[in-house]
Amino acid sequence: MIPFSVLDLSPITEGSDAAQSFRNSRDLAQHAERWGFGRFWLAEHHGMPGIASAATSVLMAYVAGGTSTIRIGAGGIMLPNHAPLVIAEQFGTLESLFPGRIDLGLGRAPGSDQRTARALRRNLQSDAQEFPQDVLELMDYFSDTPQQPVRAVPGTGLKVPLWILGSSLFGAQLAALLGLPFAFASHFAPAQMMDAIGLYRSGFRPSAQLDKPHVMLGFNVFAADAQEDAELMASSMQQAFVNSRSGRPSRLPPPRRHYYESATAQERALLDAVLSCTAIGSPDTVRTQLKAFVARTGADELMITSQTFQHTQRLRSFEIVGALQREG
Repeated sequence: MIPFSVLDLSPITEGSDAAQSFRNSRDLAQHAERWGFGRFWLAEHHGMPGIASAATSVLMAYVAGGTSTIRIGAGGIMLPNHAPLVIAEQFGTLESLFPGRIDLGLGRAPGSDQRTARALRRNLQSDAQEFPQDVLELMDYFSDTPQQPVRAVPGTGLKVPLWILGSSLFGAQLAALLGLPFAFASHFAPAQMMDAIGLYRSGFRPSAQLDKPHVMLGFNVFAADAQEDAELMASSMQQAFVNSRSGRPSRLPPPRRHYYESATAQERALLDAVLSCTAIGSPDTVRTQLKAFVARTGADELMITSQTFQHTQRLRSFEIVGALQREG
């Protein structure tokens, strides 16, 4: 089996708070390290009641401090929200504290709604257009001999691997042009997945960081010892996804039996897309679905995410996935 990694949004469940979410994230990372996962990534989102990882680099430091070998990364930093120098300094600091363990995934979406994006002091149109230039500027800050007069301290000369994240063809083209690994958000926006993979691989140019294409795909997994338990677990994510896409983002709700069957036709249409990159079931069912997805896409790595209401159930789901990875 190809390598598996973890994507964590540090979910805030109904009745809980961000502090507990952070403790859960660190605990999950510690277990994932023991179960053989290669990376543990956190994602930048703002103004989302159910996602606690807004200050991504700060949370990365907390998680990295509780682990020893697993790579800790951002999946990703929404670069238009930040000056590239600030990100170079933040990730230069992380790399200095945890050498050889830090990844920096970069996206161009705001990670928020438009009102929140404006509160982040962003120019929504021009900032997105400048994303490729911002990536180049950031790469230069990390180089041994930066071309710009300003230096990132710490940052200059540190080998922080950069990734391009995307849910469209734009990210695939940029990652190929720059010779960077590409992570596609198929776990929530799979529509252009196959086209993006093909475009990236066909247009890839080797770079100092990477000599051949490397595709990592997001994939939802809800694994349990019994099929019905897995299906119930998945209903929390399904509710949260529908709430978000319907303009009413919420904390991660408790599971509901037969949620999909009771959803409206419009809600099912929203869910059907995301469920195309999702495995739900017992270990045997999940094994079959994972292998089929890898065979269909040719992915080099999977980034597994699992938004479940009960932390103990989330741990068990990742424990099952880790065992499937080890057995090959």
